[in-house]
Amino acid sequence: MESSMPKVLPVSPKAGIDYPRNYAEFLAWFHNDAACLDYLNWIRCKGVFTCPSCHGTKGWRMKDGRWWCDACRNRVSATAGTIFHRTRTPLTVWFAAAWHLTSAKNGVSAKTLHRILGFGSYQTAWAMLHRFRCAISNAGHDMLSGHVEVDETVFGGVRHGKRGRGAEGKVLVAIAVELLSPKGFGRCRLQIIPSAETETLKMFIQNHIKPGSTIYTDGLPSYPGAAKDEYIHHGTSIKGSGKDANEVLPGVHRVAALVKRWLMGTHQGSFEEDHLQAYLDEFSFRFNRRKSTHRGMLFFRLIEQSVAMHPMPFHDLVANPQPKGPQQEPAAPSKPRSKAPSSLDIAVPIHPWRS
Repeated sequence: MESSMPKVLPVSPKAGIDYPRNYAEFLAWFHNDAACLDYLNWIRCKGVFTCPSCHGTKGWRMKDGRWWCDACRNRVSATAGTIFHRTRTPLTVWFAAAWHLTSAKNGVSAKTLHRILGFGSYQTAWAMLHRFRCAISNAGHDMLSGHVEVDETVFGGVRHGKRGRGAEGKVLVAIAVELLSPKGFGRCRLQIIPSAETETLKMFIQNHIKPGSTIYTDGLPSYPGAAKDEYIHHGTSIKGSGKDANEVLPGVHRVAALVKRWLMGTHQGSFEEDHLQAYLDEFSFRFNRRKSTHRGMLFFRLIEQSVAMHPMPFHDLVANPQPKGPQQEPAAPSKPRSKAPSSLDIAVPIHPWRS
């Protein structure tokens, strides 16, 4: 057994030390499951071992990567109690999926992940991506502040008809976007709401925008009551201003257009209403970190949130026991495939995150 504790995670992770800067570095770091497990151990413990069973803080590192709790004598794995709990898929494959999800500008669909990682079924790729999205959705978020635009938009619907608020068969989504000085946009928040009534919008604003902020909206009568007392509110009637909506509220309209384009492009416009919030959270996660110098920072944050997330059995991911697959399933291979691809055998130095 080894008694050494991992170093404490820095407040600001460093590229090339705490996370890989590029795909070549990613392959060199995580060439086998042992390296992946050590990385999970390092992120999860954060310098202090805590037993998930008895909450004891004294433990010993075993040679197989697990911890031995001195209090309850349990053997604890870094994957226990996380989205990786009791997984039969190699951690190298989980890490590869996380990298593809975060490194690509527009993310990755389950169909694409199924193809590039060689999963035995589309369902495996779909469930893996949704577990990552659940981790993103359950992570804590800092509130928006300063000058913030707020509006609503609609998603989905297979029939043409009434547009905007009150459209049938569509999902109403509230959007908030920070405005930067002298120009540009900061972070965003998106949330499905049942209606555009005052109490609903008030709850959205209070949950996502810091009190004292200045809020800009259109002339919807619900907003003055939703933003009163704790916020400075500026409402502009679109019709009365004589301007287009995207001129009055450029931030929220830009984000709404980007989300819809992303859903139509990466996911071919195919999503179920029950999962739309998870897709919106994934978009916000990527959008709010778009200025990161290295895409590896997004990978680091996703793994960090994944080890903090409780296990997600498949039946908790969907109400229907079978997820809806792609319109055209890939043709059956001419020869049998393994359930998951093997790891690349690349020589790697001492793990950088342990230095």
